[in-house]
Amino acid sequence: MDSTTFAASSSSTISQFFSPSKQSLPISKPHQFSLPHKNKSNRSIPEGPRLLSCAAQQMNNNPTPAKEAKLWGGRFEEGVTDAVERFTESISFDKALFKHDIMGSRAHASMLAHQGLISNSDKDSIFKGLSQIERQIEAGEFVWRTDREDVHMNIEAALTDLVGEPAKKLHTARSRNDQVSTDFRLWCRDAIDTIIQCIKHLQVALVTLAVKNDGLIIPGYTHLQRAQPVLLQHLILAYVEQLERDAGRLVDCRVRLNNCPLGACALAGTGLPIDRFMTSDALGFTAPMRNSIDAVSDRDFVLELLSANSITAIHLSRLGEEWVLWASEEFGFITPSDSVSTGSSIMPQKKNPDPMELVRGKSARVVGDLVSLLVLCKGLPLAYNRDLQEDKEPVFDSVKTIIGMLEVSAEFAQNITFNKERIQKALPAGHLDATTLADYLVKKASPFGTPFRTSHDIAGRSVALCVSQNCQLQDLSLDELKSIDPIFDNDVYDYLGVENAIKKFSSYGSTGSQCVAEQLAYWTTKLDINPKANS
Repeated sequence: MDSTTFAASSSSTISQFFSPSKQSLPISKPHQFSLPHKNKSNRSIPEGPRLLSCAAQQMNNNPTPAKEAKLWGGRFEEGVTDAVERFTESISFDKALFKHDIMGSRAHASMLAHQGLISNSDKDSIFKGLSQIERQIEAGEFVWRTDREDVHMNIEAALTDLVGEPAKKLHTARSRNDQVSTDFRLWCRDAIDTIIQCIKHLQVALVTLAVKNDGLIIPGYTHLQRAQPVLLQHLILAYVEQLERDAGRLVDCRVRLNNCPLGACALAGTGLPIDRFMTSDALGFTAPMRNSIDAVSDRDFVLELLSANSITAIHLSRLGEEWVLWASEEFGFITPSDSVSTGSSIMPQKKNPDPMELVRGKSARVVGDLVSLLVLCKGLPLAYNRDLQEDKEPVFDSVKTIIGMLEVSAEFAQNITFNKERIQKALPAGHLDATTLADYLVKKASPFGTPFRTSHDIAGRSVALCVSQNCQLQDLSLDELKSIDPIFDNDVYDYLGVENAIKKFSSYGSTGSQCVAEQLAYWTTKLDINPKANS
C-alpha cells in the first residue's frame, strides 16, 4: 500500500487496526479540527494540519465594532478595562474549536427541544443560524470580536444577532465550563485519529524501506560501541514496534476521553429535566461523565494526550539522531536525497539532513508542552478555574508539531539510500562475532557445555589475541585458537564472521534471518504492503 492509498483510509479502519484488543472501537466519523498559526499581524488564527484547511481563518480587518454588554454582565455596573479584556480574551486561539462548539450546540438544542425546554421552532431557528455562522467562518467572513472573549460567546452572540430570542435559550442548562470541556474533548478525539493515521503512514514508510534492504547486515551498537551484527531490517522494525505502542497509547487515551461533560453545567449539574445521555449519544461519546464536578474541572485527558505525544516525539528523536549520525562522513551508512536535505550558506560542499535534526529538536518542544500543562494543573482546587483557559495553546502546538514530525520522518524514510559497500567495509571492525564465539563454546562441550562465564573469558582472550595481531577472529588459525583453549575445533569457523553469526541467531524476536523474515511478514500483512512491489 503506497502513501496515497494510505492517506485515503478511514479513521475507523486505522483505529481498529491499532486497537490493542480484537474488538473494534466505537469511533464516530472524524470532524475537521483546526490548529492555531500566525498571520501577518502576528495574531493567532486557526489552521488545520495539511488536509484540515477549512478552518483557516484570518482576523477580520473591518473596523472594530463598538463594545457591547457582556452576556454575563447583569450584576456588573461597569465594564472591564481594555487591559483586562486584552489579557483575558482567548478568541485569538480557541476559535480553532468552532466546529466542535457548533456540533455541541446542535446536540444541546436538539436535546432541549426533545425535553420540552425549547420549542421545535426555536430549535430550527438555532440550527439555521448555526449553519449560517459555520459557513461564514469557513469562508473567512466571520467577525471574531475580542470583546466577546472566546469562541463560545462569539458564536452565541452572533447567533443572537441572526435569530434573536431563540438564541437566548440555547444556554439553558449549559455553562461555558461544560461547553469548553466538551469542545476540547471532541477536538482532541479528532486530533488523535489524525495522529494515528500519521503514525501508520510512517510505519508503512519504514517497513517499505526494510523490504528494499533485504539481507543487509549492519553493526549493532550498545553504548555507541560496536556490539553484534544485526540485520538492517531488524533495526528498522524496532522503530515500527515502538510506533505501534505509541498508537496504542493514543487509542487508550481516546477511550478514556470519550465521555461527555455536556450538561454538567458550571459544576453542580442542573435541576432542569435534561437528558445527558441523548447529547452524549449525538456527539459520539460512550456515555455522560458520572460526576459533574469532575466533568468541568479535570484535564487529565489532555495530559494523557500530551504524554502520548511526548513519548512518540522521543521515539522520533532517537530515529532522527540515528539517521543524522548515519548520514555523517564518519558513518556514511545512508545518503539522503537532495529533496530532503539542505545546504550551508558559507560551505558549498555541505549536504545536511536538517529535517531529522529538527525532528530531534522539536521533541523538546512537545515535551515542553506537556510540562506546561502539568505545572498548570498541579495546584488547582476543584472545580473549574480560569487557569484552564491556558490549556489550549500547548495542546494545539503539541498536536501540530507531532503531526509535522511524523510526516517529515516518513518523507525522509522514502528518500534515503543505504550505502551497502560502505557498510560492508565497516563490518569487520569491532569483533562483532565475539558473542557468537562464546555461544559456540557453550554448546561445544557435553553433556551441558562450557559455563557461559568460562566461555566469555575464552572468547575475550581470543579477542585480545586478535587485537595484538590486528586481525579478526575468523583470521586466527586453529592452532592459535587451541593455544587459548583446546576445546576449539574446525567447526568454530561456522560461527565466525558476521554472515555466519547472523545465521546462528534463532531465539524468538532475534536478528536471525528466519526470525526477521517472520517479523517482516507480520508487518507487511498488518500494514497491507506488497513486498514484491517494494523489493
